[in-house]
Amino acid sequence: MSPIPPVRIAVFPVAGLGTRFLPATKASPKEMLPIVDKPLIQYAGEEAYAAGVRHMVFVTGRSKRAIEDHFDTAYELENELQAAGKSDMLAVVRAVQPADMDCSYVRQPRSLGLGHAVLCAAPIVGERPFAVLLADDLMVGSPGGGAPVLAQMTASFAQHGHSLLAVQEVPADQVSRYGIVAGAPAGERLIAIERIVEKPAPQDAPSRIGVAGRYILTPRIFEEIRQQPPGAGGEIQLTDAIARLIKKERVGAYQYQGKRYDCGSKEGFLQATVELALQHPQMGAAFRAYLKALAL
Repeated sequence: MSPIPPVRIAVFPVAGLGTRFLPATKASPKEMLPIVDKPLIQYAGEEAYAAGVRHMVFVTGRSKRAIEDHFDTAYELENELQAAGKSDMLAVVRAVQPADMDCSYVRQPRSLGLGHAVLCAAPIVGERPFAVLLADDLMVGSPGGGAPVLAQMTASFAQHGHSLLAVQEVPADQVSRYGIVAGAPAGERLIAIERIVEKPAPQDAPSRIGVAGRYILTPRIFEEIRQQPPGAGGEIQLTDAIARLIKKERVGAYQYQGKRYDCGSKEGFLQATVELALQHPQMGAAFRAYLKALAL
């Protein structure tokens, strides 16, 4: 049996228009919206890096140059900080892209769905297993230093070697917002997926186990996406390609430990802002005192 290759490359589909946050996203990518002092895309990149990923592939679109600039070297800014003796701020700026982290960018020329966005990265990913992270889903490990969600998944992949989807139980009235999986228990925190349905009506849902925005996929998925005809709205859905993949090889649902904030919604974005502000090492205590003083 050949050794299981490690997951060292991740794909970030960031070409979406962010219409739910208009007008804030009219000229700025939704992935650059900040939670306290870091943009959403940086949280996702840091999660991937903590999981051992060193090559980040951003699938971008028009008006997304701010993402490239964020991960690029800002010589003028660094020189100004260095000249002013602001070494702490300089370290923060340089930490955005560590020296051993590589970034690649590829355009998704048309909005043809998540499956198509992932396929755009195929020439760079090649025949390697890879992660997919949706920056809209800000995910954190369990309180008290729990491992980041993607790190939990890469550890499971190193043991089992098959594709994994992060999943969580969702309320019955929200199943129509998710890809929903059904299957049989297959080990610690694992479900062997037998069926996956994209955004079913509540009465048609095979379970309440919903897919969150983290995936580890084998390169076989690219062939399934290529053969997947467009679905609703003319989009090529990743969920549909995964349904095809299940018929060819094992795919697992990983019940992660931690919390997901749906930052694609205003409510989830605000929740993440408040909760992560309370945990912030510099401002958490003062912000907590401020909230307690409010007449709610």
